Amino acid sequence: MISTGYAFTSAYLKGEEARLVVSEHVTRLLRASDIQDALGVIKDTDIGSYLEEVPMRTFDDIEVHLWAYFRKCIERLEWFKLLPSGMSRLLRAYVVKYDVLNVKTALRAVSAGRQLRMVPVGVIQSRGLLDTLAQAENLNDIVEILTTCKLGNYADILQEQEKNITGEGKPRLLAESKLDGEYFANMLSTARATGNGDLLSRAFGFIIDLTNLQIACRAIVEGMGTDAADYAIPGGYLINQTTVRDMLSSKLGDIPQKLENARYREIASEIASAYDKTESIATVQEIVDKHKFKLLEEMLSPRLMSPLVMAWYLVLKETEVRNVRLILKAIVDRVPVEEIKDYLVVRP
Repeated sequence: MISTGYAFTSAYLKGEEARLVVSEHVTRLLRASDIQDALGVIKDTDIGSYLEEVPMRTFDDIEVHLWAYFRKCIERLEWFKLLPSGMSRLLRAYVVKYDVLNVKTALRAVSAGRQLRMVPVGVIQSRGLLDTLAQAENLNDIVEILTTCKLGNYADILQEQEKNITGEGKPRLLAESKLDGEYFANMLSTARATGNGDLLSRAFGFIIDLTNLQIACRAIVEGMGTDAADYAIPGGYLINQTTVRDMLSSKLGDIPQKLENARYREIASEIASAYDKTESIATVQEIVDKHKFKLLEEMLSPRLMSPLVMAWYLVLKETEVRNVRLILKAIVDRVPVEEIKDYLVVRP
């Protein structure tokens, strides 16, 4: 029997999908002459309604309000009295990705000796300690904040990786990859413990696979060598550390033949072809992001009355905020549309 909580929350989340910025909006946004024009285009969406009510004079204002909007979407869900426990666990686990991002930013800030901007989302932010993290002066300060916020697993990793963290280049990347690995391990564990766990864990396995493919492609382009396999995320569905190491011994154009999965071969071929034409490393993430979105859409969007609805909603909202940010940034900087449209991940 379907619970009232799942019925209510699923109906709400699917209703929110109808108020997203979609391809029709994006087409018109790319013709907008200024911020007010752009806001007029998306006034019928939830994010557009929010942005119309807040003051925005600079791009810094825009960025602050976009993240405030995303945080509000998350907090609104957390307040639902009928939110099923499976959805609640998934939501809590998912947003820790922003804590990991902020911790990595804090580590770089400590190394650089200056404060860097944090993303105001996640457990640390909700505990009111994000400014404290931004002002951290050393590793111990960061570890203390993580421990206070009950993110002890990440604190343990920082202490174990202390020598790498205080280094630069490859050692730093290795330490950061350990944080990412812990996040994905927690997501997989959460996925397996929820309804439709097999499908959800498979979806996160695909995310890890494409992340590892991106790591391999970037490492080849940047000439990092086979040691970059150490940065691969464990727990992938088909692309593990051994596969990454095998790819790293090849040229970019040879990667497709190293992959057994036909879809992954297609993605790798697209990356190699695009890089040959542009010689821009940004094309790697651009292509991976688009295929990651398509894979998740196929797996998650058809599902109802399940934690998968929550997972798909979070992916959609993140993508929407990212798209709107890129477009508004381009408008502020007067960047030609052609230079940004390939970076947008748009749902029809």
